[in-house]
Amino acid sequence: MSKQPSPPPWSIASRILAALFGGYALAYGFTAFFAVYLPLARADRVVFASLLCFAVWTAAVIYVFAARSALRAWSLPLGLALLLCLAAFLPAEFGARP
Repeated sequence: MSKQPSPPPWSIASRILAALFGGYALAYGFTAFFAVYLPLARADRVVFASLLCFAVWTAAVIYVFAARSALRAWSLPLGLALLLCLAAFLPAEFGARP
């Protein structure tokens, strides 16, 4: 039976920070995007998006600890968060928001 080497402490710390802050950023971007673009009444959009953001954050935490490297653990949640936030906060003058 072969033992696999344990990951270095900086990698574990980086993944914990990615789960906390990257997951939070992704959940925030998800909430902002769906609070704007869901085809429901405004109050329903906000409540629905806010409740679903907990599942998104949980999925982000699971992904961060399943990723092959710490760089991948940071890049996907932050990249998706950036795209969702940009789409959610486009100015109304461009006609992008409903």
